[in-house]
Amino acid sequence: MIIRMKQNITKKEYENIVKYFKDRDLEVKDASSGDVIVVGIIGDTTKTMDSDVYALPGVDTITRIQVPYKKASKTFHPEPTVIDVCGVKIGGGNFTVMAGPCSVENHDQIVSVANSVKQSGAHILRGGAYKPRTSPYAFQGLELEGLDLLMEAREETRLPIITEIQSEDLIERFVKDVDIIQVGARNMQNFHLLKALGKIDKPILLKRGLSSTIEEWLMAAEYILAGGNDKVILCERGIRTFEKYTRNTLDLSAVLAVKELSHLPVIVDPSHAAGKWSMVEDLSKAALAVGADGIIVEVHNNPECALCDGAQSLKPERFDNMMKQLKLIAPIVGKKIEE
Repeated sequence: MIIRMKQNITKKEYENIVKYFKDRDLEVKDASSGDVIVVGIIGDTTKTMDSDVYALPGVDTITRIQVPYKKASKTFHPEPTVIDVCGVKIGGGNFTVMAGPCSVENHDQIVSVANSVKQSGAHILRGGAYKPRTSPYAFQGLELEGLDLLMEAREETRLPIITEIQSEDLIERFVKDVDIIQVGARNMQNFHLLKALGKIDKPILLKRGLSSTIEEWLMAAEYILAGGNDKVILCERGIRTFEKYTRNTLDLSAVLAVKELSHLPVIVDPSHAAGKWSMVEDLSKAALAVGADGIIVEVHNNPECALCDGAQSLKPERFDNMMKQLKLIAPIVGKKIEE
């Protein structure tokens, strides 16, 4: 529910309105902008009658939000959210590039890739320390050793790092050492994990589930937002369809849908969507053209020998060429790629 106040409302009237809702165990969030005084009411608002609310002195209009995701809704928060990660701004017209290997394999590999993607213009270093895999026999990542190596690469390049979390018991370590915590597609509806991440003050990149609807995706984000963490970035990484030629089907329309429904920034993962390195460059350009706030791309210095997802990883020289093209396209579509 959105309550717009009358322009001549007094401080006492405002406080009485806030008290009215808090007395009914509802959360009140001030969403005022300029001269317009607005509060959002979060919780089970069915316990309040419009006639009772209109009877409160100072109330001008009431708007009930029909969608189940309140805090993620653009109705509740009309201005686009911009998330600052160590000086890198995600959203607000910026096109942010996250790049690095699917898995951290050793010191030389991650540092080499980190230096090359930074030189090409990447803003954030990605790398998997923990790798949830479909097969129990596939490479599962170096785990804490991989996280240590990722931190060494950050020290070398000064790039913020993003890596995937698998379970609640890792949260304390990730809060301390990771700049963006990634929730993978398989964990998108791990509600206990989402609730726990809602209690921390750290940016969360939430990937869309393999077969999740846009509403389910936004409801997963709502779990984090409802806990008090408003630093949520959405990531479209392709969904499962009947098509088998590509690894997944990249749903670029989801970017447009999220922009219509939500204030949260949304980025695209063309690597996991296609599963083929030959498609990554053009899909990245398409993501930029359709209005995404960034991409997360896999880059490996020797993809033929990669321990994980080498077939979808760009070599550094191809990534460099792609970055040059993206920088040419960005101003045409009203986006900025910061140096």
